[in-house]
Amino acid sequence: MRSNRATVRAGVSMAATLPMIAGALALGIPAAHAADSPARDVLKGSKPLWATATADKGATSDSTRVSARVYLAGRDRAGLAAYARAVSDPESPLYGKYLSAGQAQARFGATRAQVAAVKSWLTSAGLTVTAVTPHYVAVSGDVAAAEKAFGTQLHNFAKGSKTYRAPARTVSVPAGLKGAVLTVTGLDNAPHKARHDDELPPPDAVYKNSGPFSSYFGSNVASTLPDAYGHKVPYAVKGYTGRQLRSVYGAGRYTGQGVRVAITDAYASPTIAADASQYAQTNGDASWSNGQLHQALPDTYTRTEECGAAGWYGEETLDVEAVHAVAPKADVTYVGAASCYDDDLLDSLHKVVDHHLADIVSNSWGDTEASQTPDRAAAYDQVFQLGAVEGIGFYFSSGDDGDELANSGTKQVDSPANSAWATAVGGTSLAVGKGDAYQWETGWGTEKATLSADGKSWEGFPGAFTSGAGGGTSKTVPQPYYQKGVVPKALATANNAAGNRVVPDIAAIADPNTGFLVGQTQTFPDGSQQYSEYRIGGTSLAAPVIAAVQALAQEARGGRSLGFANPVIYSKYGKRGVFHDITDHPTGADLAVARVDYANGLDASGGLLYSVRSLGKDSSLSAVRGYDDVTGLGSPGYRYVRSYRRH
Repeated sequence: MRSNRATVRAGVSMAATLPMIAGALALGIPAAHAADSPARDVLKGSKPLWATATADKGATSDSTRVSARVYLAGRDRAGLAAYARAVSDPESPLYGKYLSAGQAQARFGATRAQVAAVKSWLTSAGLTVTAVTPHYVAVSGDVAAAEKAFGTQLHNFAKGSKTYRAPARTVSVPAGLKGAVLTVTGLDNAPHKARHDDELPPPDAVYKNSGPFSSYFGSNVASTLPDAYGHKVPYAVKGYTGRQLRSVYGAGRYTGQGVRVAITDAYASPTIAADASQYAQTNGDASWSNGQLHQALPDTYTRTEECGAAGWYGEETLDVEAVHAVAPKADVTYVGAASCYDDDLLDSLHKVVDHHLADIVSNSWGDTEASQTPDRAAAYDQVFQLGAVEGIGFYFSSGDDGDELANSGTKQVDSPANSAWATAVGGTSLAVGKGDAYQWETGWGTEKATLSADGKSWEGFPGAFTSGAGGGTSKTVPQPYYQKGVVPKALATANNAAGNRVVPDIAAIADPNTGFLVGQTQTFPDGSQQYSEYRIGGTSLAAPVIAAVQALAQEARGGRSLGFANPVIYSKYGKRGVFHDITDHPTGADLAVARVDYANGLDASGGLLYSVRSLGKDSSLSAVRGYDDVTGLGSPGYRYVRSYRRH
């Protein structure tokens, strides 16, 4: 890692020549702090909403240990937000005038004096500094010291069926540090993670799909199974491959040559290089060249059992193989977090930005908006803004539980996809026809019914909602300027008359019933670990597909970084052939596929499970003409990639 000192020195002279922008051109991010009294400066959002008086179980013991992070606001927080907008807005004279990582740190990072003052304040309260980075100061100590430092009391609060520690009143810092501290995390110990061993576990148990399959959508009709919606339906596809996705999303001659894509997830698959190579060879993708796939990993891993580390192997495998399938010449760097917790995932994002590891970053993880407290949202927004000024764009999956009502009991969007500084990627069900031709897409939303015992009907047809693309209107993030005039007013004002952020921005294939074929080493019943292939989906697929399409677009643009791409993406709305305008009934009728699964996930020895999966049934969300809260502006059309040649 380059030293902070060298980084700052490298950017000073260049940064001094760049124009300053007065004031913050807000994208709709709430301020993290405001003045309270002459003695203390309040950090808004540092007291969780669930830490209420009725949930209060009394004071936390003074001797309880606390680990926290004090995130640094930097020397010009408002200027960072303003410059991030200016370099991302195609209407701005500063559009595309990105800074290097060193220049960004020199211009917007914390000064040495600010870091020294923060450290002095923390240690004087009795806390021990455990780490200092360009972004935060980490500390540990007992509750008594934490209460002294942060001007609050720590109590235990009931949250659901469990009890967690949290500040009993909003955290504050000495008035002399006003403007130096962005936020504080870690004072509450509720899990903050995206859905202690030092070694990673072996791969998860094998999972395979049973046939019959369609080779392309509709090629194999389930003639012996009951009708659905008055007619026979096709079997689910075996799994689309890169050739088919490149065709329907307008790749043309572009391959992502010269473009760097990063992928962040937790942990790291021990077989990723071999699996990716085998998959490309088996499915007709271009071979990986030497040095084309990189990994940036932490020294140790934590919370492997709690986070289900082995399950993240499949996520990494899907992301890496999907990016390469669509953009086969792009350089891919996998950045693994030490755990699935926010602090570790933030570290992986910081690593990308601090070393400018890529221009495009795919992120297939997140949590509900209600679980993402304002303090952590502020930390995410800061790294996204730093990325924007360097020409780095972040793409986040919008979630797999539709409006989240069935999953969480409340209609809400997912985070960090809800950030006004990130590109939220929604999901579709995709029909690729004969000759790799685009047929149609619906919004991804599945209702499932199983075959009756006598095999003559689908029980409870069309069945219950099982999964679908995340979307909707944020309850916390104001509407960003680039959505105004495009997002229907009824959506924008659903939770706030002034208008809020609506998710997603763009969409791609996600439905596992019309999903992507992936190849991964898995653990078989005899204990052996073998490579095998299966169909998979989710907006965890849509995010890397869109990241790869953006790599093609960057190549079409002559290699110039797209940076934070939302302003440009929205500027293309309504232009012919740029987006597939997706609706839930593209053929005018209800759509479904028949699916057959192994009961044991491996072979027919345990029996077969028959079901019909309806398409375009996303909880309370609907894909309609124009912008919608399932697919955003739509999926990339045949002119999408080529349209960037003019930017």
